[in-house]
Amino acid sequence: MTPIFGRGPSLQLRLFIAVMVSASLMLADSRLNAFSDIRYLLNSFVSPIHYAANLPRTMFDGMYERFNSRNALMFENQKLKQDMFIQNSNLLLLEQLKQENSRLRDLLGSPFIRDEKKLVTEVMAVDSAPYTHQVMIDKGQVDGVYEGQPVISDKGIVGQINYVGAHNSRVLLLTDPNNAIPVQVVRNDIRVIASGKGNLNLMQLEHIPTNTDIEIGDLLVSSGLGGRYPEGYPVGYISSIDNDNKRPFASIELETAVEFDKLRYLLLVWPTEIEGKIKEVTNDE
Repeated sequence: MTPIFGRGPSLQLRLFIAVMVSASLMLADSRLNAFSDIRYLLNSFVSPIHYAANLPRTMFDGMYERFNSRNALMFENQKLKQDMFIQNSNLLLLEQLKQENSRLRDLLGSPFIRDEKKLVTEVMAVDSAPYTHQVMIDKGQVDGVYEGQPVISDKGIVGQINYVGAHNSRVLLLTDPNNAIPVQVVRNDIRVIASGKGNLNLMQLEHIPTNTDIEIGDLLVSSGLGGRYPEGYPVGYISSIDNDNKRPFASIELETAVEFDKLRYLLLVWPTEIEGKIKEVTNDE
């Protein structure tokens, strides 16, 4: 019986012919540049397909790069904000330094006017009790926070730590009725005590004789007495004076330098080594 389809060349022969034809075409193209027009047409046809095939990867790479750039910019922006926050707190001492520099030749040797260690912290919660002015922050014992530690902002003194947890702490604000701070008038160095009165923006001066040289608008800064708060940071400005001759003491209020109803980022302050030694000596006495 005769097969319908005849038997073709063997597989080895066909492979040999294909190799020879390919080699001949490659040799002709390299020597004579015979297929340049055909190659150009093929490239023109394949290029859109190649572009379309690579488009998803190109878009993904672009989105990934933009995402990384955005994250890097957000991180850098947050770092710059924290650096500016710390620098602003350092500038608070300038007015105090200018006033004292005219009186003291060795101001730079003062143990209080030094760079302290500072750490930025964020307010987590605010106490809702009407006359209890306290906030919770996101730093605790693992960060080196301790009870009695001073807390400031880029505007001035905020308060002190009155509770320390492992990862959070509570700050007793200056305006709390149970808090008080030694202050001094920048204009003439008169030293007094400012205490909280349950108002977020006001404090009061205690036991001030009616003839004391204090004027509306005077800036009061922390005096550093007692070693609790660092010296020279703004506390507030005298906002009202009531000198009633029928009373032995004047009724004086100051508006706080810090806006306590807008607290978000704060600074924990560690006293310098010299300040710490002075505090220890004061406590021993």
